[in-house]
Amino acid sequence: MGRDEHKKGSNNAASLPQTPKNQKIKPKDMQAEIAEEFAELRKNKKKKEFRWP
Repeated sequence: MGRDEHKKGSNNAASLPQTPKNQKIKPKDMQAEIAEEFAELRKNKKKKEFRWP
């Protein structure tokens, strides 16, 4: 009888996925990133083009 018999699930089940280094942004740049996204949303909201297919 090995130790594995009483183990349920895997060790990775409780861990969170890791973010690749090239996709991480610095905490101080986070506010600028959010501001850019809101500006883009406001710009798209002003255009409001509705086209029916």
